[in-house]
Amino acid sequence: MNNLDAFNLDTRALTVFVTVLDEGSVSAAAVRLGVSQSAVSHTLDRLRQALGDPLFVKSGRGISPTRYAIQAGPHVRQILDELRALSAGPPFVPARARFTFTVAANDYQRDLFLPPLMAMLREQAPGIRLHVMPSGIPSADMLRNDICDLIISPHAPDAADLMQRRLLEDRMAVFYDAGRREAPATLADYLKSQHIGILFGAGERMALEGSLAAQGLSRDIAVTVSNFSGLPGFLRGTDLLATAPLRMQDHLLAGFASAPLPFQYRPFQLLMLWHQRHQDDPAHRWLRQALVKVAESLAS
Repeated sequence: MNNLDAFNLDTRALTVFVTVLDEGSVSAAAVRLGVSQSAVSHTLDRLRQALGDPLFVKSGRGISPTRYAIQAGPHVRQILDELRALSAGPPFVPARARFTFTVAANDYQRDLFLPPLMAMLREQAPGIRLHVMPSGIPSADMLRNDICDLIISPHAPDAADLMQRRLLEDRMAVFYDAGRREAPATLADYLKSQHIGILFGAGERMALEGSLAAQGLSRDIAVTVSNFSGLPGFLRGTDLLATAPLRMQDHLLAGFASAPLPFQYRPFQLLMLWHQRHQDDPAHRWLRQALVKVAESLAS
């Protein structure tokens, strides 16, 4: 190439060149690129000046590339491919990765998703360490300030700079020790029973409490714990009831009987949340996809 100082060869100009080469027409290239014909022609004129070759010449009603343009085509495509790869960052190879990924999740989401995720990491990316912290009621600043890399929660902060994806749907159910009692058959049975309540570490109660209160109803809370992990010890060998997500029957509350709530209560979504700056990060994207695979396996 000649007289390179006369023209700044940016990706836009090179893209115009290969598009005209592909289309064999300035007008068709303009349509494909979403620009005017004059813009394409102007870019070609500057390329001709910089490269010292006509590049395209009239041929009947259309244009034909010069020998120089035909020979330059593969080289320009390679340059564009390398620039795109450079902008995407180095390729992510899970088996070679070495870093710690911090996930914020309360005990329910932690026990549901993260042991299977860890098993996947140990097999496919043994150099990735998993750090788990409680999410409480998550805030956008947890992700903005790099306190964690990803949050798993049914609660999504209202923030335009956060991304989210649904993992699973779950619903609340009543758990009890079948050796000590039967399931509550009616709402009246449910309300007259004694319950294990949950008051999370930051002082938040389950949304269920607000739903009952809106109907002028309340439960008889015999004991309050700070998270779901406190339920089994108080539930076992008693006639208490615990209201918790149904999927806990597969881990934390395995061995206890469960029954549907004796009143209408909407299902809820479990989401993963991350900051938009990590949207295209290859390692972050790989881990998000790994969590999606875990969720798909749980759903099936």
